[in-house]
Amino acid sequence: MRSIWNGAISFGLVSIPIKLVNATENHSVSFRQIHTEDGGRIRYRKVCELEDREVTSAEIGKGYEDADGSIIPITDQDLAALPIPTAKTIEIVAFVPADRIDPLQIDAAYYLGANGVPAAKPYTLLREALKRSRKVAIAKYALRGRERLGMLRVVDDVIAMHGLLWPDEIREPEGVAPDSHVTVRDAELDLADALMDTLGEVDMSTLHDDYRAAVEELIAAKVEGGAPAEKAPAGEVGGAKVIDLMAALENSVRAARTARGESAGAGEPAESGEGVGEAEVTRLGDRRAKTASAAPRKTASARKSAPAAPKEVGGKKSTSTAAKKKDAPAKKTATKSTATARRSTAGKASASGATTGKTAAKTAVKTAAKTATRTAAKKTTEKTSKKTAQKTAQKTAQKTAGEKTASAQKTTARRRASA
Repeated sequence: MRSIWNGAISFGLVSIPIKLVNATENHSVSFRQIHTEDGGRIRYRKVCELEDREVTSAEIGKGYEDADGSIIPITDQDLAALPIPTAKTIEIVAFVPADRIDPLQIDAAYYLGANGVPAAKPYTLLREALKRSRKVAIAKYALRGRERLGMLRVVDDVIAMHGLLWPDEIREPEGVAPDSHVTVRDAELDLADALMDTLGEVDMSTLHDDYRAAVEELIAAKVEGGAPAEKAPAGEVGGAKVIDLMAALENSVRAARTARGESAGAGEPAESGEGVGEAEVTRLGDRRAKTASAAPRKTASARKSAPAAPKEVGGKKSTSTAAKKKDAPAKKTATKSTATARRSTAGKASASGATTGKTAAKTAVKTAAKTATRTAAKKTTEKTSKKTAQKTAQKTAQKTAGEKTASAQKTTARRRASA
């Protein structure tokens, strides 16, 4: 690379001969001004106002325009005679932590190369000292007719210098911040943090100038005589358009996660803003997840609809308590029937005689007791059958739901393995 300036780094009493090389280059597409009617080139000519003629570069010098409009000539010899120690020297004035430098001050970048074999040792010394101290050097230097401020730091095995603007060249941001008071909620900050985490980092080497590439394609198409590419629809440029900030953040997080192949709903805050209408974004992976989760939901609803199973005491069902409850109605029915039969028999005995009445009463009592017992037993059997049927239905529903859950989980596992 061609050097644009030769001088030395003044490091205390150490002087390091160096050459200055541009560390950056401009890849912007340059245009020329032309006459739109005939395509003729428009040129700027340097003309002397007094002689009204065009002059060459060799005839052009510098001059300062005074307040009254008069020009004061300044020659290169005048500038070279100025007592400026930085005319050919990068003078280091301090070493500070890198975070002390405001990025607003950073300007052009240069590489400093050792100029000659004798400069290799002091150059390496300064480079290693900057590495170990983890600091940057603040220096003053003169370039292109003015004194400048610079910052020296290590890039790989080379010392780089960033031109810095002087502190008084940084303008105050007056009137730039929003005038009205704005309150940001924690939920909005959480979504902004989630979006930042999802976007993550980027390999800076993968970034490129899309606009320059499009301009170069346009020029190539015109050179070959082809039609220019169709204009892409431009996005809406809104000034005072009111947007739903929460919905925009949520959709941005979903889109970023979808682009990275992650689940769109993973890690999102449980609560979003009040009254925020969200458009559900379902990717293929989410549909699989929903299919897998549908079976467990069915199982839960089946469990709710099925009758409750008998309580267990000490690991065994309390059948004796249930049996007692079943026999209680039968005993009550038999008692009522016996009392009725006795009343009926007593009435008959008074009409037909004591002996015949006793015999008939005994027979009626036995018959009524048997009938009541059969009726109670029949009712008990019917209740038992109903409960047995309900238990069977419950077990069948649980078994079916479990099989569906297992089948859905296997299907999901197979799809994930194949993906």
